This record gives sequence, structure tokens and C-alpha cells, in this order.
Amino acid sequence: MTRRVAITGMGIVTSHGIGKAVNWRKTLAGESSIRPITLFDTAAYRTKSAGQIADLPVAPWRRFRTSRIDRASHILYHAVAEALGESGLTAAEWDASRSVAALGTTLGGMASGEQYHRAYVHKGPARARPSRVVDHLAHAQPLHVMEEFSLRGLPRVFSNACASGANAVGYAFDLVRGGQGDLALCGGYDPLCEFAFAGFHSLQALTTDLCRPFDRHRSGLAIGEGAGIFLLEAWDRAMARGARILGEIVGYGESNDGFHMTRPEPEGTSAAAAVRQALRDAGIAVEDVDYVNAHGTGTPFNDAAETAALLAALGSRAREIPVSSSKSMIGHLLGGAGAVEGILTVLALQGRWLPPNVNYETPDPQCDLRIVRAATRAAGLRVAVSNSFGFGGANAVLVFRAVGADS
Repeated sequence: MTRRVAITGMGIVTSHGIGKAVNWRKTLAGESSIRPITLFDTAAYRTKSAGQIADLPVAPWRRFRTSRIDRASHILYHAVAEALGESGLTAAEWDASRSVAALGTTLGGMASGEQYHRAYVHKGPARARPSRVVDHLAHAQPLHVMEEFSLRGLPRVFSNACASGANAVGYAFDLVRGGQGDLALCGGYDPLCEFAFAGFHSLQALTTDLCRPFDRHRSGLAIGEGAGIFLLEAWDRAMARGARILGEIVGYGESNDGFHMTRPEPEGTSAAAAVRQALRDAGIAVEDVDYVNAHGTGTPFNDAAETAALLAALGSRAREIPVSSSKSMIGHLLGGAGAVEGILTVLALQGRWLPPNVNYETPDPQCDLRIVRAATRAAGLRVAVSNSFGFGGANAVLVFRAVGADS
């Protein structure tokens, strides 16, 4: 059985703010939400800024004490609430035997683990709250939101570096398309915490300047935080209940090059294989690709390798297709990146807008692509590819199609 898969709900939280409206408005405006970090002391680090969510609202939990809930769960709550609200689905329609929750993360509630450790070291074991140990585990946040929204069953948790969110969406897409389920809540999330920040700092991967994806003078990435959630349904089911269909997922590809723990394979061979697989899975010809939402971290190695992958997978068309990355505005959301960028890709298809790749000033011969410098109208925008390439050579690619583009 092969079924079409409709997107009927989307929720997004980034340093731009909470919700699709503010995120899309600031994205099109090319506004940077990279700001000074206040969540932890940055005195020991060269980089002082990140895509931190300013004044994150405390979610209105009904089943948990808000003081007990970790930052990652609050972020995830807002994204799930928006996606479910837009879909119009109720908990009664969530059949645990035919529905799945699939979420990707690299950190889970690591910030809670840090709080426990600090309290244990500085105040003693008696003052360290054991609940923070539980909350730092990667399955805790999905369980919190599933219980809060009365979604029965157990979540699938993906932790595959920066491809985690895209892999979770791809898994849910395959499940619904293949008839093993009718409904899926899927996506990715990660909070900003010192553990990850220190790790990227030690790798010298963080820029002390602006994040400049694909620019000749790019010097590193900016870390961010946030969540992106999709509500996927079998197309016929969505149509039968009168749901508003926001877009369609039509293809998914994945690969692993195993080249290095942190550095991408320079020729982009395995990443190119994931792009080809996603297009083949979607039944989409290279000539029909209208936009690529790039992984585009702004590091010297990643952007050159991604360019090589696109040239290998798309041939001469790679230099014609518009390409952009949102990471220069909101930072790299790690496990949340693939899902958040997937949502921005769907919003681009809906509005027929190409989002900008800000801070791009000087072309690099190693990144010989058609970079979108400013938000641009694109009346013919129908099919888009979204790349997620992570540490360890984890590659995941999603293909999206606008509603009505198949007719």
C-alpha cells in the first residue's frame, strides 16, 4: 500500500519567537535573532551569542507543575500546541494503534541535567532534585507532551545528530504512506545549554562574527534552540474530515558516510546519495526541483561538502536552483533543525516566496550555487528539497510539494 501523506498541522518555536506567523515574517525580513546568551555564563568562551529564545513563556501545563518541567519540554509544548490546534484534531481521534509520535533530539533535557550537576556540586546531594535527572533523558519531553495532550501510546525518539528531526519526520512519513498508521505527530527539538555550546566551542566550530552560510568568509556556525512539529495524515483521511491541507511530503532519503565523527566527507558522495534517494522516492525529476533549503551551517567544511553533494546529485541544475539557509538568522537547532527548516520550506511553498540566506556577501568558488540573497517572489515554486546533514555522516533529505502542484 502506498498513500499520499498530507501535512495538516505545523508548530514552530525558534529565537524568532513562538508560532509560524512571527517566524515567517522575520525570516522573510532577513531579521537576525542571534543575541547575547543569558542562560549561562559565557565568560570562558570566545563566542557570546546564540539563537536563544528571549523570554520563553511558561507553558500552561495542566497535568504537571510548571516548576518541575524542563526548558526543552516548555519549548516542545508550544510547538505541539500550535500543530494540534491548526490540525483541528482532538485526543479522541488519536488511536494509539494507528497513530505515532516520532521526535528527534540530540540533547533532550540536558539543561536539567546541568542544573542537577551544579546543585549537587555546589550545594550538596541533598539539594539536588532527582526529578532533574529524569527530565534530562531524551524520552522525557515527548512523554510529557503526550500525557499533557492525552495522546496515548509511546513515542519513538530519534537521536542521530543534526539529522534527528528530519529522520523522525521521514520515519513518520514512511509509516503513514505505507499504511502502517493513519496519523503522526513528528518533528524535532533541542534546548540551548552549556554542554552543547562548550562542545562546539572546543571544536572551534562557533563563529565569533556573523554566521555566513556559503559565503567565502564564513567562519563558523551559531547555535540555536527551538522545535518544529508536523501533523501528518493519510491524504484521504484528511480530505474526508475536511482538514485544511498545508502541503505534502512526497519523498525521504537517508544515508551515512561514516567519514569522521564531526567533519563531513569532502566530496559529499553519501549526502548526494541521500538527495538522489529522496527524489527517486518522490518520483520527482531533477528538472522539477524549484528550491533547496540547505543544511548550510556556515562552517568552511560543511558548506563546501554540501555544495559538492548538490552538484553531484542535481548536475548542472544545481547552479540554477535557488538555495538558502535560515541558520544565519536563528542558529543551528541541532536535533530540531531538520523539522524547523522543513516547516520553513512548506511556508515558502505556500506563499511562493524564496527565503533569504542573510549575511551572504562574497561568493565562494567552492560554493558555486544560486544563493538567495533577499526574499524573492517565486510564482512557480512547487517542489522543494530540505537537507539535514549531521555529525558522524548522518544525512537525511525531505522532499515537499505544494498543494495542487500535482495537478
